[in-house]
Amino acid sequence: MNKISVLSLSVLLFAACAKKENVKVLLETTEGNIVIRLYDDTPQHRDNFVKLVKDGYYDGVIFHRVIETFMIQGGDPDSKNPKPDAVYGKGGPDYKIPAEILPNRYHKKGVLAAARTNNPKKESSGSQFYIVQGRVYDAEELTELEQNKKINTPDFKFGEEAKKDYAKIGGTPHLDGEYSVFGEVTEGLEVVDKIAAQETNANDRPLKDVIIKKVTFVK
Repeated sequence: MNKISVLSLSVLLFAACAKKENVKVLLETTEGNIVIRLYDDTPQHRDNFVKLVKDGYYDGVIFHRVIETFMIQGGDPDSKNPKPDAVYGKGGPDYKIPAEILPNRYHKKGVLAAARTNNPKKESSGSQFYIVQGRVYDAEELTELEQNKKINTPDFKFGEEAKKDYAKIGGTPHLDGEYSVFGEVTEGLEVVDKIAAQETNANDRPLKDVIIKKVTFVK
């Protein structure tokens, strides 16, 4: 499959699915169900996710990378029918999603964000995603993180709402400004915690496969 340009990708997504708003998806996993609401202000990520769900792209993949107090990652199509001890995380469609990094979307616990490889435009993987578990941060830690981020991004600043959430429910604030956040868990945070607590191997893959059995739309 040839590389798809940003313009071609936009056309593809527009043709594949009509404009969607207030979309919710249900992830049925072997550890329980997770409901996620997709944000409308990140439309390219939302519409791409909708298209992949319609295509059954995520049905049968595993959470191939799990790190407690950090995040759980899935969406690699190569992980369907997983082989023991295999390392996953490089699979996906042959395109990237343009970054949609917004100041009002930050890495509080339960958000859905797009994984990516290192690239100057911070373009996202076409299919791989992660759900944040994270941990609670105190004011001193957030101030230190903010100062470190300002070295590369002089105008960076955590918003007041973000600070409150990081202090109360936790998250991964060091990822802010680096990855596109495009949804959040509305039901099943306890399932995210359960998956994050799985025993893993040296490559952060759970020893017992956590499978996304099916992803469907819900109201």
